[in-house]
Amino acid sequence: MTRLRIRDAARYLGVSDDTVRRLVDAGTFTRFSDGAGRAVVDGRELAVHAKAQSAALPDPAAGRSSARNRFVGIVTEVVVDTVMAQVELQCGPHRVVSLMSAEAVRDLGLEVGSVATASVKATMVTVEAPRDDE
Repeated sequence: MTRLRIRDAARYLGVSDDTVRRLVDAGTFTRFSDGAGRAVVDGRELAVHAKAQSAALPDPAAGRSSARNRFVGIVTEVVVDTVMAQVELQCGPHRVVSLMSAEAVRDLGLEVGSVATASVKATMVTVEAPRDDE
C-alpha cells in the first residue's frame, strides 16, 4: 500500500500541510505512521479524495463526442505567425499547449481570456513513477 507523507499529500492536492492535517482530523484520511514515526496517509484515500474534488468546468462545446480526454480551460497565450499558431490553455492545474494553423485560431476566435476545450488524442501516453528510494 502506498503511503504519503503529509507534505507530499499536500503538494499533490495543491493545498497546505495544515489543510491535510485538518482533513486527517476530520476523518477524510486515515493517519498512519511510517518507520520513522512520521505521519503518513494512504495513497488510495488521497486518490479518491483528489478525484472527488476535481471540478470539471462546463464544456462550451456541450455536444456529443467520442473524445474522452477533454480539458476545458481559459486561453492564456496566443502566438500567431503567418501560417501557424501556438495556443496555451490553463485547464485547472494543467497547462495545455496546442500548435494549429493561424487560420484555425481566426476561425475559432481564440484570444487571451477565451474559454476553449482541448481534446487530446494520442497513440501513446507515457506514465512515470518515482523510484522506491525517493
